[in-house]
Amino acid sequence: MSSLAIVAPHCTTSRLQRYALKSPTDELLVTRAKEGDRNAFRMLVVRHQQGIARTVASMLGPVVEVDDVVQEVFIRFYQTLARFRGDAACRTYLKRIAINLSLDTLRRRKRLASRFVSRDNESMYVPEARDESADPEGFDRRRLLEQALASLRPHHRAVVVLRLIDGYSTKEAAEILGVPSGTVLSRLSRAVQHLRSILGPILEYEA
Repeated sequence: MSSLAIVAPHCTTSRLQRYALKSPTDELLVTRAKEGDRNAFRMLVVRHQQGIARTVASMLGPVVEVDDVVQEVFIRFYQTLARFRGDAACRTYLKRIAINLSLDTLRRRKRLASRFVSRDNESMYVPEARDESADPEGFDRRRLLEQALASLRPHHRAVVVLRLIDGYSTKEAAEILGVPSGTVLSRLSRAVQHLRSILGPILEYEA
């Protein structure tokens, strides 16, 4: 069964969280997981699931698909453990899976959206309901940032997420995406220019 609950049941218990954030290292946990130690794999899930969720949410927007994609990331990781040689850090390997699955999701979304809207619309998502009454100003800012990210072409968005949100270097982002460093720099430049065209006037007004 394709379920994270099967791969890593009870992975969010506080006891496991406390232990996972300490030792052992990712490398040792991967080795143990390859040997069939499910507790080791559960600790990897607990240690990395928050960062993976942030990446996926940045790619897809605040939609219900995020949880499904995050779950699929760790299922894919579990299924490919035997082939994971440790050439890249565990976190980097997971980010690569997360970005690829997010791009797949965006492609499916675009195909579906093209049945109803113009093909010129690069991105489309339906945000989850939020409570604006608690912090309307903060809500507007989050919504603006989400919409600005969603307006980027998917591969440009991936570069922005990796470089500006996740903090990877240009070289690391290139390795994750499987493209030359020059491509990362070019996409980032175009993406930042586009974001400034949307966010610039607001940021200048707030300043």
